[in-house]
Amino acid sequence: MLHHTIEPLYDGHSRVLILGSFPSVKSREQQFFYGHKQNRFWRVMAQVLGCAVPENIEQKKEMLLSHHIAVWDVIASCEITGSSDASIRDVTPNDLSRILDCADIRAIYVNGGKAYQLYQKYIYSINGREAVVLPSTSPANAGYSLERLVEAWRIIREEL
Repeated sequence: MLHHTIEPLYDGHSRVLILGSFPSVKSREQQFFYGHKQNRFWRVMAQVLGCAVPENIEQKKEMLLSHHIAVWDVIASCEITGSSDASIRDVTPNDLSRILDCADIRAIYVNGGKAYQLYQKYIYSINGREAVVLPSTSPANAGYSLERLVEAWRIIREEL
């Protein structure tokens, strides 16, 4: 059983919450979200927000928080093989109330279909908050070019 050890990124000014499924092997090693250099999350967010691509964890935090974006994951613990979302089982969800109780989250977005499926199964019934699924920024989502991802993810700007 693996446990999520990365603290959520948010503050009292956060308006948008983006949820992944569970940290990849690289993210667990770096102790920060979307750590695999092939994951397009940081490039997508930089383009959506009109920023330079952040090069380190502090810059990543600054970019998101300065635009009122919170990031965390649906899962608190699970069984997983490597970084494969398809292998996830024995899920314990994260308690999103720690973010939702202190920030004025106006919209929740999930990064990919598996995160959405897990959100619907484990979290929606608890908080009753709809989530919008966005195409995964994972390199496994080869059907989406960077340009298509940016276009889909631009919806986030409506809430900022």
